[in-house]
Amino acid sequence: MKLKELERPAVQVWSPASQYPVYLATGTSAQQLDASFSTSGTLEIFEVDFRDPSLDLKRKGVLSASSRFHKLIWGSFGNGLLEGSGVIAGGGDNGMLTLYNVTHILSSGKEPVIAQRQKHLGAVRALDFNPFQGNLLASGASDSEIFIWDLNNLSAPMTPGSKSQQPPEDIKALSWNRQVQHILSSAHPSGKAVVWDLRKKEPIIKVSDHSNRMHCSGLAWHPDVATQLVLCSEDDRLPVIQLWDLRFASSPLKVLESHSRGILSVSWSQADADLLLSSAKDNQILCWNLGSGEVVYKLPPQSSWCFDVQWCPRDPPVFSAASFDGWISLYSVMGRSWEVQHLRQADKISSSFSRGQPLPPLQVPEQVAQASLVPPLKKPPKWMRRPTGVSFAFGGKLVTFGLPSTPDFQVSQPCPRLVFISQVTTESEFLMRSAELQEALGSGNLLNYCQNKSKRTSLSSEKMLWQFLKVTFEQDTRTKFLKLLGYSKEELQKKVATQLESDLGLGERPQSKEDDLNSNRQPAFCSQASKHTAEETSASSAFFDELVPQNMAPWEIPITEDTDGLLSQALLLGELGSAVELCLKEERFADAIILAQAGGEDLLKQTQERYLAKSKTKVSSLLACVVRKNWKDVVCSCSLKSWREALALLLTYSEPEKLHELCDMLGTRMEQEGGGALTSDARLCYVCSGSVERLAECWAKCHQASSPMALQDLMELVTVLNRSLELLKRPDGVIPGPATAYRFTQYATLLASQGSLATAMSFLPTGCAQPLVQQLRDRLFHAQGSAVLGQQPPPFPFPRVVVGAATSSHTLGLQPSHQVPALSPRPRVFTPQSSPAMPLASSRPSPRLDSRVQNLSDYRTSRPQAAQPLPLGPGVRPGPQDSWKDAPGPRGTLQRKKLPETFTPPAPITAPVMAPPSQLPASAVSHAPPGAPGECSLQQLQRLPPEKIGRKELPPEHQPLKDSFEALLRRCSLAATDLKTKRKLEEAAQRLECLYEKLCERTLSPHVLAGLHEVARCVEARSFEQGLAAHAQVVGCSSFSEVSSFMPVLKAVLTIAHKLQV
Repeated sequence: MKLKELERPAVQVWSPASQYPVYLATGTSAQQLDASFSTSGTLEIFEVDFRDPSLDLKRKGVLSASSRFHKLIWGSFGNGLLEGSGVIAGGGDNGMLTLYNVTHILSSGKEPVIAQRQKHLGAVRALDFNPFQGNLLASGASDSEIFIWDLNNLSAPMTPGSKSQQPPEDIKALSWNRQVQHILSSAHPSGKAVVWDLRKKEPIIKVSDHSNRMHCSGLAWHPDVATQLVLCSEDDRLPVIQLWDLRFASSPLKVLESHSRGILSVSWSQADADLLLSSAKDNQILCWNLGSGEVVYKLPPQSSWCFDVQWCPRDPPVFSAASFDGWISLYSVMGRSWEVQHLRQADKISSSFSRGQPLPPLQVPEQVAQASLVPPLKKPPKWMRRPTGVSFAFGGKLVTFGLPSTPDFQVSQPCPRLVFISQVTTESEFLMRSAELQEALGSGNLLNYCQNKSKRTSLSSEKMLWQFLKVTFEQDTRTKFLKLLGYSKEELQKKVATQLESDLGLGERPQSKEDDLNSNRQPAFCSQASKHTAEETSASSAFFDELVPQNMAPWEIPITEDTDGLLSQALLLGELGSAVELCLKEERFADAIILAQAGGEDLLKQTQERYLAKSKTKVSSLLACVVRKNWKDVVCSCSLKSWREALALLLTYSEPEKLHELCDMLGTRMEQEGGGALTSDARLCYVCSGSVERLAECWAKCHQASSPMALQDLMELVTVLNRSLELLKRPDGVIPGPATAYRFTQYATLLASQGSLATAMSFLPTGCAQPLVQQLRDRLFHAQGSAVLGQQPPPFPFPRVVVGAATSSHTLGLQPSHQVPALSPRPRVFTPQSSPAMPLASSRPSPRLDSRVQNLSDYRTSRPQAAQPLPLGPGVRPGPQDSWKDAPGPRGTLQRKKLPETFTPPAPITAPVMAPPSQLPASAVSHAPPGAPGECSLQQLQRLPPEKIGRKELPPEHQPLKDSFEALLRRCSLAATDLKTKRKLEEAAQRLECLYEKLCERTLSPHVLAGLHEVARCVEARSFEQGLAAHAQVVGCSSFSEVSSFMPVLKAVLTIAHKLQV
């Protein structure tokens, strides 16, 4: 396509590749005359700005020249003489060679002419700067004269050797070799090319065509291969381009023949050695692929001859063409329709003639309207190909490739392209610790592993955690947990014995008095007994019944009106309850407890409650908990400063089946109310309860960064605890929850990135139905290649879709689990009655929730065909596709349930919450055509008052779900700043009504309800990442029709909340 154009009868030259911005220099051509027949010369410099959409070039400098130019060349010489923009050499008539300072031309300041030399005899038509030594300039003119100029010393130019051409000829072209700096070649009209060696100062080889019809007009060296060059012929009898190799100079390697008349110029791309430009007298500009010898790019025929084409050194796809009609045009070989430029030119003209009003449309003739499309190159050029490439592959593999070290020239066999695959390991310590864990798991010696971890760690909390994990593999775990918390029965017994001994020493004298009193009573009693023993031996039983010691005063029963009297009367009458009340009133608690024991279990329990209610000692609360055995009160009401004591109390008294729940409650309370200080200690509670899921969630709160070493710490804890649960035959110890499965997946992915594929696969939980786990297991299995030969592959983790299967094979009672019928996402109502097949769009196409039935044959066809989407009627609007992006596809392992004969389908995810059809007003279920006045739209249904919709009340146990989700929506709405997010939240609030409706109707399965409560718990804890993991767990293990109406929007809300960090 044409990029720029300039109307100048001039020769041209590009600025060097190092120059920016890109410039194009033009000098008035000595071979052309304009309409004024002026013989003056001008040197101009234009800036080429491709960001400007116009075709014009911006002139940056102009200089009047003493003569016109046959050739211009721009070099990058700057050995202290110039200021960085290079030097332009111009060859004129009468052997004049002029050097210009580009910087001075652009600045219009100092004298731009560096030097002028008139050493040649004829016109200077050939110029070239040495690509290795910028100070060397070769010039050629008539009479076979070639001079080598040193810009540092222009007084004495050298010659490459003696004039070997006889008779002398004009020098049509000069070119320095692109690989060897002392090699120069020259082209002559006789068809010969002479190669000069400046070190030997003589020609080393002459190349000529044996037909003697070759008239050389251009010469160019191969950019990469030092021994190859091309020659072009301007003779109309032999318009060819010859590719020569000096190692085989008897005949050309290749001859390019597509021009019909003589070739005027050639230019070899320095960015891609396969591309060669040529222009000829047939008004054609062609781009050749030298490898295949075919034309890969062709411009439309020009209006006149193009005598010079040049590639842009800085922008590889751009080239310029100077023609005899006085135009210099810039093109790109990347190709584009010319229609764009024609429209641009038409718009430019229309803007000049419109006078504020648009012109009538242009009626272009058909033959002109057909835009000529210039195709791009048939294969990507080398500058667009990656010279080297690198990419990370699964399993920590690094795949690299590069160009071959040898040049890409024509050879008989294709050059091999090598791809290197290497293993990259960045986490050596992580792999070492993972290997230690794998070894411990394989040997089963986890007891020593926990002991070593406890010794290595320096943090007291981590040491305690590993000691707790070590206890899980030992016997009598509760007693050892208590010892770790600082409570030992042996130590307590020693302390109590010591305390009692000290109390006995203090109370020695009062005890001796009591012993004396008893000793005094004992002799008296014995003496009295001895008197009667000898006399009444036969009546000994009666004697002991009537025996009363003489020194003991007889006791009497008080019957007064005071407390003792009333108490005696109550006891005499057997009113133990009243007696206990009197004792409690007088705070005679010991008497009350003794009497209550005699009164039965109920009275004793009531007495204990009364006593505990009145007792206000430091241990009264502890006594109450031990007596009542209400351990939930301990968990919920004790101070978190005493969490160790609370945990010890649970370990001592709670029943085994309730310990799990109580320890989880204590740990959760420590996380929520204790802040970051107690979050780490809460892990001990989860170890005692064996809750792997909550341990993973607690870890996530303490380690937000999720570094490899932190993830390794978690995996060590989780894996060891899981193994201990397996030894205890705990079924929940081998089924990970969403958070644990997510961390296992993350850990396995990290191991795989380090190259440990087999280890990564061994850590993936078995029996987990979460899609991420199944997909990663499948990928790890197949990535190991031959290492898993003979092993059973895991189940395919994606639903299988049989392309081209007959839809008539789908039956009502049996649905193949591996096929996904391409049906509308809206559920249908079926009944097993016979009716002819008919399209879904009927005379009443409004999407209503009615109980009308359709036959399954609606979805059957008379011949096998691929599953196609069902046509929808004019009133049926399918749901927005975005709503189904987050919904998972049907799982291949789930069997489709058999539909009942008649059922009411759930509301589609695009419909608002509404009551069953029987509860709606008559207008809401009418079957009027779409748009009729009697039709009840979705908006009208949304505006129905609650009493008309008749929604049931939300069950109390599910009210926290609604409160959590609505609070989350409010927080997101307050934090959202863009209108698009707010609209999504408003739509989500309406769509969640479908969830609340299902909760009211109690139609959700227990698994889904448990997952929703887990998501709500994560929302309350501001752990949205874990909430998304729980969401994925629920979706992956649930029926699509059950959760599709609310789970996608719930995921969208969680994603927004995670992004807003609310």
